[in-house]
Amino acid sequence: MKKILRRALTVVPAVILQVLVYLLLFTWLKPWAAAINIILGVLALILVLYLMTKRDESTYRILWLVLVLTFPLAGALLYLILGNKHSMAPIRKRLAKAPPLPPEEDASAPLFQDVEREDKRLAQTLRHLQSRTGMPLRQGRETEYYPLGDDMFPRMLEELEKAERFIFVEYLIIENGLFWDSLTEIMARKASEGVDVRVMYDDLGSISTYTREDAEKLRKKGIKCVAFNPLLYVSGTLSCRTHRKIMVIDGKTAFSGGVNLADEYINHITRFGHWKDIGFMARGEPARGFTRMFAELWNAFTRDPVPAEYLSATVGETEARDGLVLPYYDSPLRPEAATNELYIDLLAQAEDYAWFYTPYLLPGEALVDALVRAAGRGVDVRIITPGIPDKKIVFRMTRSFYPVLLEAGVRIFEYTPGFVHAKACLVDGKVGAVGTVNLDYRSLFLQFENNTVFYKSSLLDALRTDYLDTQSKCRERKLEDLGLSFGKWLIDGFLRLVAPLC
Repeated sequence: MKKILRRALTVVPAVILQVLVYLLLFTWLKPWAAAINIILGVLALILVLYLMTKRDESTYRILWLVLVLTFPLAGALLYLILGNKHSMAPIRKRLAKAPPLPPEEDASAPLFQDVEREDKRLAQTLRHLQSRTGMPLRQGRETEYYPLGDDMFPRMLEELEKAERFIFVEYLIIENGLFWDSLTEIMARKASEGVDVRVMYDDLGSISTYTREDAEKLRKKGIKCVAFNPLLYVSGTLSCRTHRKIMVIDGKTAFSGGVNLADEYINHITRFGHWKDIGFMARGEPARGFTRMFAELWNAFTRDPVPAEYLSATVGETEARDGLVLPYYDSPLRPEAATNELYIDLLAQAEDYAWFYTPYLLPGEALVDALVRAAGRGVDVRIITPGIPDKKIVFRMTRSFYPVLLEAGVRIFEYTPGFVHAKACLVDGKVGAVGTVNLDYRSLFLQFENNTVFYKSSLLDALRTDYLDTQSKCRERKLEDLGLSFGKWLIDGFLRLVAPLC
């Protein structure tokens, strides 16, 4: 139902407008139909020329070219609503008007020197990521990896009980149930004790699971609550969502990963078979980065900004060291898609293997080429996807990408017990990332996401062990399984074309 509503809110008005114009051209405006068609054609050509000058993924650009040339008015309207980053100006203005955050302390220079001594090329990649996102490389201290949301849930409860100053929570989906109610009970108690508790949820992501009445009940318990990008009417910011998953406690401990705050993510209820998701906890300096991520969006949507002293809170460092960590976030307002560029770069550097978790496999052409090239030169490229889909049409789209990848030597595994919602990559055992980024166009280019890169961290060993264990529960897909035919090829071609809209 959510999927239908989201698409109807944007597509239906454009289609109605196009049909209305056609009806008018065949009735009242028939004497001037030729002239009107010429005008529409010229306007469509201008928009096409504009699209050709933009730095966009080729698949995305081709989609809009086809729509605009076939249905000038509907295509142009949909592009203005969904495809044009200039339409996100209201979000950009909100962020610009928000109280500025204090300058970020950057002590990454000696850390980069350590990486350069071992791998100069990777150091260049991480330095580029830092410069593009403004989030510095940090010394890892203590991390825990959770192969299931079931494992993450009790640890979140334990850490919330330790909160002394503040608790920040930002998620795409919040839904009443065991998971959220258990968190809320602790947060409400902590708020009554003077802890500053703030919750941000995505208004569209939680449209059918968390109402404004629910948010008001939260406020009555002393918990500050804000909806990100409230859905008031159809506008160009409709597709600009926060897909991030962040819980940060006192700036000392942070949780993230693919897990939303709903019961299926901890397998308390069953939807689409067994729900396979992953997450992690990070203590020390890396946790401070999550505080900053939260504050940037929170300050843009509320008149109660995060106090500056929270951003420089003492994190209680210890002598423990566990690799390097770079937490960052993707923004649709930046010209460069950070995670897309990162994964392309890591695939180019991979020597032995590059393994990925993703629930949706709808990448842009550049990332497809990077996967194909890596496999072609002998890198062991693997992707784990769901065996049971949560959205059948998106699952069909995911499988439309199988042939080109399988032909190149990429190995694809479907998780037979149920749905994989995990998002991660692991390259040669020394560098990897865990976060919220799916390998689809929406995640890679159109939403606010958060991702965390780990270098020579114990978390990567746990990720590798979990990946192999999950793979043992999967069915490997082969070219001969796909039953390729002209009809399927035709359908796959269409699905590949419209994939950026899903």
